[in-house]
Amino acid sequence: MELEPGFALAAILARHDPADAFVSPRFAELAALPPGARVGTSSLRRQAQLRALRPDLDLRDLRGNVNTRLAKLDAGDYDAIVLACAGLERLGLGARVRARLAAPDWLPAPAQGAIAIECRSDDPATRALCAALDDPATRTCVEAERAMNRALHGSCHVPVAALATLAGTRLHLQGLVGSAGDGRRVRAAAEGAADAPEALGQAVAQALLAQGARALLDAG
Repeated sequence: MELEPGFALAAILARHDPADAFVSPRFAELAALPPGARVGTSSLRRQAQLRALRPDLDLRDLRGNVNTRLAKLDAGDYDAIVLACAGLERLGLGARVRARLAAPDWLPAPAQGAIAIECRSDDPATRALCAALDDPATRTCVEAERAMNRALHGSCHVPVAALATLAGTRLHLQGLVGSAGDGRRVRAAAEGAADAPEALGQAVAQALLAQGARALLDAG
């Protein structure tokens, strides 16, 4: 969430589907899984939400690229796995999505589904070229989500989720911090001006911290 000095996000492209994907050859949705079903994911954020919604499942580690993970699922190592809708669809594998895990019941990682172009901050020519690819609405939402995560000192290795939605001049942000160990979670949401995404992100982060988010983050 923190850029190295001397670098900037020159463009954030229009966001693809930010939702997570429930993928299974046998079961149509998360609720259809039987008790004890084996679900694969290495994401602490996904594990935390799975434990909160279905504490009866057997959550197992899942590594490798998308094709490797799908191959392990198809070989019978798992009953279901959770991936990103955007990743599957960009690889032409959208048909593997059995169900979308989406807000408000399920939140994605901050900035999930958005592609950013990073360049040197002292390179105006490159920044000007990249600016043509920038999507203002996506940037506004992503900036709020990143600000929330940054205020929590989060990264892709902690159970933090966020999703911002833009409606005219108003921006709505939902945030979640969970425990991959036992499914405990705290949630917060707020609305603010679309031209102040950083302030909104910080406000939601403070609301999460006030509910005990720091203890969950420290526990991992």
